[in-house]
Amino acid sequence: MTGHATRDAAVLFDLDGTLLDSAPDLAAALARYTRAQGVPMPAYARVRAAVSAGGSAILRTAWPDAPPARIAALLPGYLEIYAGMLAEHSRLFPGIEPLLRALETARRPWGIVTDKVTALTRPLLLRLPALQRAGVVVCGDTLPHRKPAPEPLLYACERLGAAPARSVYVGDDHRDIDAARAAGMRSIAVGWGYGGDGEDPAAWAADALVHDAAALARALDLAHG
Repeated sequence: MTGHATRDAAVLFDLDGTLLDSAPDLAAALARYTRAQGVPMPAYARVRAAVSAGGSAILRTAWPDAPPARIAALLPGYLEIYAGMLAEHSRLFPGIEPLLRALETARRPWGIVTDKVTALTRPLLLRLPALQRAGVVVCGDTLPHRKPAPEPLLYACERLGAAPARSVYVGDDHRDIDAARAAGMRSIAVGWGYGGDGEDPAAWAADALVHDAAALARALDLAHG
C-alpha cells in the first residue's frame, strides 16, 4: 500500500468493527430482548462475531433454528431496543481518533460507508464527535444497493470528489473487501474487528491486512504518532 495512497485520495471506512466497537451495545440490546422473549442469551463472543453481518445475524445467535420469517418478525423489536442504547458502551477502537486527526492534518478526505441504516447511524454519530467530521456518510439504505455491491463506495468517492482507483476502503468483513474490489479501490482489512463471523481476514485477499491503528496509519502513508 505504501506510496499508493496520495494526499488527494479518499479514505473510506466501514463503521461497526472498523472504526467503532459497537458490539457491547448490540449485545446488551440482545440480552434485554432475549430476556423479554424468554430465550437464553448466547455467549458474548458469539454475538460479537455476528455483528458485521447485521441485525438478523445477531438475532440468529439467539434463535439459530428460526425460519427467516421469524427472524424478520423479531428484527424491529430488537432494533427498537438498540436504538435506545446506541452509544452507552460503544467506543472508537484504540488509536482511531488520532488516525482521523492525522488524515485531517494531511488534508486527506475521509468518509464512512456502512450497512447500518440511516435511522441508527445518524443518532449514533451525534454521540461520537470524532465521527461527525466525516466528509460523507453512506448508510445501508442511502442507495438501492449495499455492500458488497460497489455502488455505496463509488457514491462516497463521487461525493468527496475522489477517484476510486486512487482511494482506499478499510473494513473488517469480507464483504468490505469484495466491495472495494468491485469498485476498483484498494482495500485494507483490519484484524481487530468482528472478522466476518470467525473468518480469517488473511483469506480475503485484501491489499493490506493490519492489526492496530499504527499499522493502519503506515498503510495509509500517515506519519505515525
